[in-house]
Amino acid sequence: MKNFLTVLLTTFFFSALAAFSQGISLDDRLLLDDRISLKVPSGFEPMKEEMLRLKYPLENRPTLVFTNQAGSINVALNHTQHKADQEMITAYKDNLVQTFKNVYPSAKWEDSGVKEINGRKVGYMELVTPAIDTEIYNLLFFTDFDGTLLLCTFNCTKKDMKEWIPVGKEIMNSLIIK
Repeated sequence: MKNFLTVLLTTFFFSALAAFSQGISLDDRLLLDDRISLKVPSGFEPMKEEMLRLKYPLENRPTLVFTNQAGSINVALNHTQHKADQEMITAYKDNLVQTFKNVYPSAKWEDSGVKEINGRKVGYMELVTPAIDTEIYNLLFFTDFDGTLLLCTFNCTKKDMKEWIPVGKEIMNSLIIK
């Protein structure tokens, strides 16, 4: 029994080490006139205009979207014109949660709340929404920036969730407003 346990623990350790060594690397990016720092997966590039119009057909599309080559994993920023300050973040969270529940009644909710990240209140929501041919994991996080609302989104397809959800949370926790 002791040998079996040793083999099991050794196998687990080396499997975990192999998974960690093949991890997804993130680069610090300075955005919006170098006033925001956010980690973005290495190799992600700004989404091309034609793909941006396809994936975000409404006129209020994000200001900036970083994506992988396939366009299936995205980090988006939208510096809105909606007034915001630190005291309004909880109200924005409550409003956005209700809006998403109305728009996506079949969404699977993982979490929502407000937490402090690098000295700022940041609201967040995690949910899985239906799409035409799959489900999409969405991590939305937001705070105030220059008196207006900065909305950030990380999303990936269902098949990528296991590997990418921890990365999305690391991206959220890297947000720095200068």
